[in-house]
Amino acid sequence: MVNADPPARLQGKYLAIVVCWLLGNGCLFSWNSMLTITDYYVILFPKYHPSRVLTLVYQPFALATITILAYKEERIDTRFRNLFGYVLFFISTLLVLVLDLATSGKGGIGTFIGICAISGAFGIADAHVQGGMVGDLSYMLPDLLQSFLAGAAASGALTSALRLITKAAFENSQDGLRKGAILFFAISTFFELLCVLLYAFVFPKIPIVKYYRSKAASEGSKTVSADLAAAGIKTQSDNEADLKNQERKGNRQLLMENIDYAIGLFLIYSLTLSIFPGFLSEDTGKHSLGNWYALVLIAAYNVCDLIGRYIPLLEFIKMESRKLITTTIVSRVILIPAFYFTAKYGDQGWMLMLTSFLGLSNGYLTVCVLTNAPKGYKGPEQNALGNILVMFLLAGIFAGVTLDWLWLIGKGW
Repeated sequence: MVNADPPARLQGKYLAIVVCWLLGNGCLFSWNSMLTITDYYVILFPKYHPSRVLTLVYQPFALATITILAYKEERIDTRFRNLFGYVLFFISTLLVLVLDLATSGKGGIGTFIGICAISGAFGIADAHVQGGMVGDLSYMLPDLLQSFLAGAAASGALTSALRLITKAAFENSQDGLRKGAILFFAISTFFELLCVLLYAFVFPKIPIVKYYRSKAASEGSKTVSADLAAAGIKTQSDNEADLKNQERKGNRQLLMENIDYAIGLFLIYSLTLSIFPGFLSEDTGKHSLGNWYALVLIAAYNVCDLIGRYIPLLEFIKMESRKLITTTIVSRVILIPAFYFTAKYGDQGWMLMLTSFLGLSNGYLTVCVLTNAPKGYKGPEQNALGNILVMFLLAGIFAGVTLDWLWLIGKGW
């Protein structure tokens, strides 16, 4: 095995942080793009509740895929897994653009089924990339994992800002909503291609990344060999390894030791997705902002989610007590009646404040859980635990988008 000593000053740390941020962005950029143009899809498919249906289609594919990948994590090559995910994101985003151009922006059940199929592909890609990257970064510096998670949140903020710009640019032109959506997805397609290139040719060769992957391989990880080979590093054969050092805890034991973190992530996302984006897109009433209102709320959520993921960088604010994290997560349930009564009786200012808090708490608690949980484990165990936690995160999202339909009770459903 290569020298396992840390590189001087952890060379490449800041480059790795930037690349992780961009890769985190690419993990959810395509999906957030589809969510952010719901104003266009609501007009194109007025009878099908696109903001809810697309999310509901996406999640079973994501959850089923991450469950299989988490179970077989130690036998799946990380490089193949992540590259497959980013390439699938690129192809699927391109297909959204092609489908709209091929149908000339016409609605109908056929087009909607096509959009739903692409949404399912996004779910499969998300499970590959999010689980793969979180697991991979869990045995590296916490700063890299935090940067990846912040990048994932930034994708929401960037897509919201980009959507507001494209909507404003074409607002007064004929067929302006569609032109804005087309430009929007063209930019998204280019960005996903950039992520494929970054992961394939830049990320594996950063010194700090090579160091942590070499260290994980020395501790028994079988998932990093292709990435090390891409960086020009050869690993030793199994019969030369220290077998005792390579022993690792099983997935069941890791889950039992971190069940509070796993259930916490499930609760964070089940609550958040029961409100965002469906409730914010369809159930907030009529206001002075008109058809801009839903976009402003979604943008506020995304920006605050991003800010929340940077707050833990301030050590005196970062929450590390397991009991305190769990208590804070459970206390967020008060947001459900708060949103209900604000939508019914409050004005848009109160709704904007609540939405901002929803995003802020979501981002902050996500980073606290995912950066605290892997501490004290060996590289292969941290990788496995990262995959398990992402599985519970995606299960929470699936539960949330299912519960989101309950807001429609009494409204013709």
